[in-house]
Amino acid sequence: MQITDVRIRKVEKEGKMKAVASITIENEFVVHDIKIIEGEKGLFIAMPSRKAADGEYRDIAHPISSETRTRLQELILEKYKEIENE
Repeated sequence: MQITDVRIRKVEKEGKMKAVASITIENEFVVHDIKIIEGEKGLFIAMPSRKAADGEYRDIAHPISSETRTRLQELILEKYKEIENE
């Protein structure tokens, strides 16, 4: 799987959510609303989710393997840091 585009939209409000990302996979499939969040141990990504009937949030789309999640997070946070320094 090749990520062919990463777009970042910074969030202007104060709080833990710093930006929202969209990724394009192989110029054919897009995933929107990946959140970039400042946690206790630094920045991390949260995949798009929705609230279930039981009140819990469930990911709508997500990587199956931890290796893929790590690779996605690295790509997205690298792009975020580029625009943060502009």
